Amino acid sequence: MAREGEGWRLAWDAERQPFSVLIGGEGWAVELRDSEALALRDALADLVAQHQALVDQLMAEEAISLELERGAWWLAIDGDRSNWALRVVLSPTDQQRAFEGAWSAQASRAFAVALQQLHGQP
Repeated sequence: MAREGEGWRLAWDAERQPFSVLIGGEGWAVELRDSEALALRDALADLVAQHQALVDQLMAEEAISLELERGAWWLAIDGDRSNWALRVVLSPTDQQRAFEGAWSAQASRAFAVALQQLHGQP
């Protein structure tokens, strides 16, 4: 599976182990293990659901920032009722790598939708 759009990339190849998932933004990319990618997928789905639950309570010009920390992941969305930018941080655990990434408001929603289509074994 490979998907990409303006300012984002997502690719998954089960044959490439241990780093079978590639995510990327404007000018950057990183490979993840299946378990890391699936944890990101689930955490992002929960964060987007939190945003959706608050949309009706926000005025059109009102800004919102939401954060979620789950396991090694920290995620944040910053925006308004209809658009938001995504930032993620993977913290190192037991001699593993770490990274930080971000997507623009134009790319974040499309990346989130594509990530929800990622399947695999947790």
